[in-house]
Amino acid sequence: MGALIVLIAIVALWVWWKKSHYNDSKWVKERIEGRNEDQKAVIRYFCNDPACLSKKPISDAEYDQMVLDVLNSTDYKQKALNKLGIDEDQVKEIEPVHFEGFVYDENGKSFTKYGDDGKSRSSKYQVSWLFFSATQLYLYQNTFNMDEDGKQEVTEEYFYKDITNFATSSDTVETPFYDAKKDKMVLKNVNSNRFLMTVPGNKFYCSLEQNDYAERAIQGMKAMLREKKNA
Repeated sequence: MGALIVLIAIVALWVWWKKSHYNDSKWVKERIEGRNEDQKAVIRYFCNDPACLSKKPISDAEYDQMVLDVLNSTDYKQKALNKLGIDEDQVKEIEPVHFEGFVYDENGKSFTKYGDDGKSRSSKYQVSWLFFSATQLYLYQNTFNMDEDGKQEVTEEYFYKDITNFATSSDTVETPFYDAKKDKMVLKNVNSNRFLMTVPGNKFYCSLEQNDYAERAIQGMKAMLREKKNA
């Protein structure tokens, strides 16, 4: 009987220890080294197997909140105006347009997964603001990573006469996912929705969430562009 009690205690202690520690593989340990606690949580969210008998990574809702916290920490509209060097009074042709959404890399430089809710998420997120003067479109774009400090800012200016088209692009992208059971990256398809602006010799994309706002904004931009072309 005594031996059984000892065995039960050992098993209980082992279960407690497993549930209080993450099941980080060597691959994950290499990638969390030097990261802050939020970045470690993000990497574990995308890479650790939540089904294992171990400490669970953050949930889909918790990750969404982390992204929202980053978005709320900066006034991206004002930052865009500052970076572009314009005043809002100069760009009142139509209301400024704002797009945002996850970015899905084909080159595997960010993490991607399908959540328990079936929605795809990435560790890379993009915010775009577009402003409209009487003659020009001004664009600011900020792409940031949730798993590291990296970010990319882009500013562009286009005369309406040089813009060929505004459209939405819905593509299936073959994107690397981390497979915790295989401990390696595997390719899976993910749907990517983007705003597309075409100019001679180039196409410019903005990640977006398809919703009524995005649809109305793009239709308004198309109507304005037609008026400018026909003026």
